[in-house]
Amino acid sequence: MKNRICYLNARDRLLELAVPVGVEPVPLENCRGRVLAFDFTAGEDVPSFARSAFDGYALRSEDSLPASSERPVTLKLLEEVRAGKVPSCTVTSGTAVKILTGAPIPQGADAVIPYEKTLYTAETVTLRSAVREGENVIPAGEDMQAGRLLATRGTVIDAGLAGVLAAQGVTDPAVYLRPNIGLISTGDELVEPGETVPQGALRNSSRYLLAAALEEMGCQPVYLGLAGDRMEAIADRIADGISRCDAVLLTGGVSAGDYDLTPAGMRMSGVEIFVQGVDMKPGMACAYGVKDGRLVCGLSGNPAAAVTNFYAVVCPAFRRMCGRKDLIPEEILVTLLDAFPRSSRSTRLLRGRLDLSEGVAGMRLPSAQGNAVISSSAGCNVIAVVPAGSGPIPAGTVLKGFLPNGV
Repeated sequence: MKNRICYLNARDRLLELAVPVGVEPVPLENCRGRVLAFDFTAGEDVPSFARSAFDGYALRSEDSLPASSERPVTLKLLEEVRAGKVPSCTVTSGTAVKILTGAPIPQGADAVIPYEKTLYTAETVTLRSAVREGENVIPAGEDMQAGRLLATRGTVIDAGLAGVLAAQGVTDPAVYLRPNIGLISTGDELVEPGETVPQGALRNSSRYLLAAALEEMGCQPVYLGLAGDRMEAIADRIADGISRCDAVLLTGGVSAGDYDLTPAGMRMSGVEIFVQGVDMKPGMACAYGVKDGRLVCGLSGNPAAAVTNFYAVVCPAFRRMCGRKDLIPEEILVTLLDAFPRSSRSTRLLRGRLDLSEGVAGMRLPSAQGNAVISSSAGCNVIAVVPAGSGPIPAGTVLKGFLPNGV
């Protein structure tokens, strides 16, 4: 077991042990936010036919070549074709077809002239300018060509991809199962939010904080209950979670006090702990282990510390369990718009809000960044990394950072 290692090394160790939990077909209308479980290649052209880009007249471009204001060319109309209908006539020399936007180009025609550039009657259309071959014609396969890779396995299905799947006739795509993550809260001081809070007690906010974070990334949280500060109860809850969940996430009891019994409870339930404590602040107190191929992650009982560690260390592994390919958030540079007055002996992660109002990636800091300051997590959509050994950080400093939700 390793103690107080770099949080990035702990993150990578968790990633090594994480695997997707399975695949299932899901109706397309229920697929938003699910993760594609296959490389998706177009099976057909979209559109499958050449069509008109405008309301106008489909014709042979060579018939229009002599046309000018001085020497107009008049063509005989064969029929009218609107979107959804199939032309019945072939365009030959001296003829044209009235065509509406999106309608198939009739056989023999190779161009479309918009109606406003013509003079027309019910029987004829008169041209005063020429059109080139292919002009105003949307070719077959302009959107998607058969055989083209449209999306790779591990892609989260958004509105656009749902439309692409539908355009290819996919009704029940194979997607990765949502992993069930068991949530356990420890600490005798905790009560559930709807209960009366005795003096000296706190409401169990971490349960809801982490459940929401899990759902955002595509996991299914399963609350396994409060275990208090009893090692046997913690071990029982962990065993229950391992028996019916794909991973277990605990909060509280991972520091070094007399009642910090989570690591002991993990060992009692048969969990092999491979990391205890990481060199970062907040979120230093933690314990990560594995049993029967299932990850068991113990985080701080302080909500802000827990969620910071979750996003920086645990989140990538759970993303892999979801089948996602965007495991590690892309690094960005952020400019601090507020000063941070404290020195940082260890690597420090600052929570904040992205501000693009000045045309750069600015970061607004909440008034407090403490381990237990849960309010600083509300609206947090960017985390900046302060290198170990840094002094106070003035406003205007550029830091490396990442978007915790991967957006």
